[in-house]
Amino acid sequence: MTTAPAPLDSPFPERPPATAAGTAAAAGTAAHRAVRPRWERPAYAALLLATAVLLLWNLGSSGYANSFYSAAVQAGSESWKAFFFGSSDAGNSITVDKPPAALWPMALSVRLFGLGSWQILVPQALMGVGTTAVLYAAVRRQFGAGAALLSGAAFALTPVAALMFRFNNPDALLTLLLTVTVYCVLRALDGARTGWLVAAGAAIGLGFLTKTLQAFVILPPLALLYAVCAPTRLRRRLGQLLLAGLAAVVSGGWWVAVVELWPASSRPYIGGSQNNSFLELTFGYNGLGRLNGDETGSVGGGRAVTGGAGGYGMPEGGPGLRGGGWGETGIDRLFSGNVGGQISWLLPAALVLLVAGLVVTWRARRATDSLEGMARAAFLAWGGSLLITVLVFSYMQGIFHEYYTVALAPFVAALVGMGTAVLWEERSGKAAALALSGTLALTAVWSYVLLGRSSGYLPWLRWAVLAGGLLAAALLPFAARLGRRVLLATAALGLGAALAGPLAYCLTTVGTGHTGSIPTAGPAVAGGRGAPGGMRFGPGAEQFRGGPGGPAGQGAPGGFPGGAPQGGGAMGGGPMGGGAPGSGASQPNGGAPGGVPGGQGTPGVQGAPGGQGGRERPGFVGGGPGGLLGGTRVGAEAKAALRTGADRYTWAAATIGSQNAASYQLASGAPVMPIGGFNGSDPSPTLEQFKAYVKAGKIHWFIAQGGVDGASGEGGTGANRPGGAGGPGGAAGSAIDSWVKANFKATTIGGAAFYDLTTP
Repeated sequence: MTTAPAPLDSPFPERPPATAAGTAAAAGTAAHRAVRPRWERPAYAALLLATAVLLLWNLGSSGYANSFYSAAVQAGSESWKAFFFGSSDAGNSITVDKPPAALWPMALSVRLFGLGSWQILVPQALMGVGTTAVLYAAVRRQFGAGAALLSGAAFALTPVAALMFRFNNPDALLTLLLTVTVYCVLRALDGARTGWLVAAGAAIGLGFLTKTLQAFVILPPLALLYAVCAPTRLRRRLGQLLLAGLAAVVSGGWWVAVVELWPASSRPYIGGSQNNSFLELTFGYNGLGRLNGDETGSVGGGRAVTGGAGGYGMPEGGPGLRGGGWGETGIDRLFSGNVGGQISWLLPAALVLLVAGLVVTWRARRATDSLEGMARAAFLAWGGSLLITVLVFSYMQGIFHEYYTVALAPFVAALVGMGTAVLWEERSGKAAALALSGTLALTAVWSYVLLGRSSGYLPWLRWAVLAGGLLAAALLPFAARLGRRVLLATAALGLGAALAGPLAYCLTTVGTGHTGSIPTAGPAVAGGRGAPGGMRFGPGAEQFRGGPGGPAGQGAPGGFPGGAPQGGGAMGGGPMGGGAPGSGASQPNGGAPGGVPGGQGTPGVQGAPGGQGGRERPGFVGGGPGGLLGGTRVGAEAKAALRTGADRYTWAAATIGSQNAASYQLASGAPVMPIGGFNGSDPSPTLEQFKAYVKAGKIHWFIAQGGVDGASGEGGTGANRPGGAGGPGGAAGSAIDSWVKANFKATTIGGAAFYDLTTP
């Protein structure tokens, strides 16, 4: 690192030599940070503005997005108790199956500005802008404005980030907090500053209140990095780490302590648990169960096994699957099927650049009291966070969805920006030039592969990306000899080729509404992971497209041949739904926003909203698993019935499964009790509790999942419905369903069976 200083306006200012020591190193570090090229502030402002436009564009098309969380947001905007606990309804019968931190910003927005799609989703979009800003600040400190801009652009153009920062799942806030954590650790390493390390611990604690143990995944590499590299004596380092751990316990544990000490009789049931315990939820269904697949109360009621046909209540994998019910596990998981197009565009480049960056900076001393030492620490921090998260996602045997990979986006983007900056500085050397050229060629080839997985999707683009990327890669080692203009043109061509594919996926994503519980970015993909292990959702229900072993438009093993046509709606587009393909457009007066009128579905039940813009959504027909992943369309007649006299009841209605309850609650604005929680498997309420609520006049209606005398036998009690064999708590739902039908008379309202619980 002995090259002459670059011009002041260079995108990647040179760093001081690695051999600089003492005051000279400190002075060089300060001078480097003080340098602000003339173009930096306008470029930074443009980056944040472009990110905001990308995330806010067409935002209302997703309506309530995931109605499960939107219903909890609506409840929290009306009841401070529901706000604190994260209850699914204002009557506080049960919580969502996550801690409530991610709901709080959205609930405050709705409390201030009223219920609506923008009020719910704008806070999520602003978190995306905030993550870009934090990432920029973290990278710029050691690598300059050019590297920071490249990192910010790479993050904003990650397809899964463009999806999840426009959606209302907890992953948006979690990703922001993980980025803040790495930033604070790097600030702490720069001078062994206790305050910054404590701030990192507090961010991890808030991450725990967002998505429990996933926030702790990056702790091992960061703690080890600080323990080894912080420029202070070992005893002080260990003491600082203990203080940071205490900060994490306090910031994440205060809410847990309140919930565990609060009398269970006066708080909502903890959704996702089988014993009404948040600690059980943390270490079971939402914790270790995600790693080993033993998720009591989940869709399969426990560990998934391989080798079977699969079905609701038994998520068995198809032949040859290595991971059981939630798709194949292995180091290639994040590159395969539909997962690859969400996150892996720049993942190979990030891994190569991580190695290159460590090689270049390895000559620095262990401690981080020089700029070179801090550069190496940055590679270790971002790279360690990336590698451990990749390993966890690749081999976890429990529930895994494509959108989880958004947590990788800031790590990948940071390494791309930092590694490119380091190699660009060293481009006069043959090894660095070849490494930079090879990374660009690898990225172009991989983009070509990913674009080829979407049949008919911009076929010209994959060839343009391949040609442009390979041409730039071939010219890059010689471009400097041909003059500055040729060099910059080559760099621009390579950058365009690297980002064109993810940009196209992002534009497709923001141009389409997304609803339901399993959204994906980009177009439909051949051979996507699809339904977990070929799971079937209800008799005759359409399969996820592109299940294991099948191309797009073909059901998973055991499914209907042909499945849904590409671009066809999830509801109404399948074998049993006669409706038109879903567009994902908002339908404020007919069903959950983001849905379209579905087909006829199972007799007596209207179709559910179209999902994800008519792409890659499970084809639930009415009477499938109670709207496990997508709710029910609610018409004007049902809304009117729920609103009539709603103020006289704690719950205007009760129904099995949170997604169905959410649809009715969001449509009517009245609390609806979700029996059994998200999976329909939680023992909440028990039959005796439900009888007591009915006797006290707290519930007006019970809404069955099938119409009167419908195909499912007045809603049915089969194992393919929540409350059936879906998990240990399902018996309570079945018992309530049977008791209601034996003691109350049904009336068909809006295609569903309504039982008036005030009139035996």
